[in-house]
Amino acid sequence: MDFVTFSHQFAEEVLGTPARKPYFDDIIEVITSISDADLIAEYGKVNEMSLSKAINLLLKERLVKRGWHAESPIFQTDAYSKGRWRLDFAKGKVSIEVAFNHGEAVAWNLLKPVLASQLNHIEKAITTEVGVIICATRALRKAGLFDNTVGDYEKFKTYLRPLQAVLPTPILLIGLEPPKSFEVIGEKIDHKTLGRVQMFENY
Repeated sequence: MDFVTFSHQFAEEVLGTPARKPYFDDIIEVITSISDADLIAEYGKVNEMSLSKAINLLLKERLVKRGWHAESPIFQTDAYSKGRWRLDFAKGKVSIEVAFNHGEAVAWNLLKPVLASQLNHIEKAITTEVGVIICATRALRKAGLFDNTVGDYEKFKTYLRPLQAVLPTPILLIGLEPPKSFEVIGEKIDHKTLGRVQMFENY
């Protein structure tokens, strides 16, 4: 998949340092390894209207193969070790959130890497130095038949400036671009809207 990036608090420079570059390389290699054919094949296996679950599953499978820990808790305390208190992926001092959820969760997705990087009166299970948030660009949201309420890359960018004072942790936004050879279109069958892959004519 193609992608665009936006660097907050010099995240790109931090990820380019010798200690962090192998983790950054992992992320970029996993994203770029996902082909249109991979997306179509995975989409055919899941019972979802949009491409979001297919992308999530492909990212998880390939990151875990590279040693990333999925559903990594931020805190050690049992009361704060599940659900919203977990990072999607962590490895070394780098954390990843895959954010295809409602736009109202944008601020929380941005805050989680900060919680993982700052001292807290609740005992930490992980300490990160830089966060990476993978989200859909507006173009992918449309082409992949994501819900209109999903917080996209462009929306994430608008949050970073007003929240700069409360987001001291370097955060790299990665916006996934739409497939080159197809789109997902909605089709009404028996009063229910389902997604269907439609190839472009020139492919």
